[in-house]
Amino acid sequence: MDYEIWHLWVIAGILLFIVEVFTTGFLAACLAVGCLAAASAAFIDTGLNGQILAFSAGSLITFFTVRPFMLRVAHQKKDNVRTNVEALIGKKGRVTESINPITGEGRVQVYGDNWKAEWFQDDEGVSDIIDGQTEIPAGSSVEVVAVDSATLQVKPVSGSA
Repeated sequence: MDYEIWHLWVIAGILLFIVEVFTTGFLAACLAVGCLAAASAAFIDTGLNGQILAFSAGSLITFFTVRPFMLRVAHQKKDNVRTNVEALIGKKGRVTESINPITGEGRVQVYGDNWKAEWFQDDEGVSDIIDGQTEIPAGSSVEVVAVDSATLQVKPVSGSA
């Protein structure tokens, strides 16, 4: 099978787009656009100098115009993104086994996962007691205040008991 030079430029461009899928800098895609520009120059038979010029121009234009936009969109920096169990802080859950502040026993279901839970107490040892409760009964709604190892520290949500 006979390949013309523009075929090779297109193949190189496609390979560079494939490489871009596995990289994050959007550099390979800029070179791929340059290859496609060179392929179009080769197709209209501009000679080697025209192909190199088209490759350079296509790559540089893409590098200085499209690449900054793509990096801004694809690599948005977000501060304070919580992951893993830290993402549970502030979420609501349902008590599946009553939480007793004295024994420290109790369980809470948050997003389908069942966690060991404790009634949260602040720095002064004061807990959010609602209507004189001595425990948080099963079926109540709670809010996750903190995470200690694999134990969620929760407080009751007003009006849920």
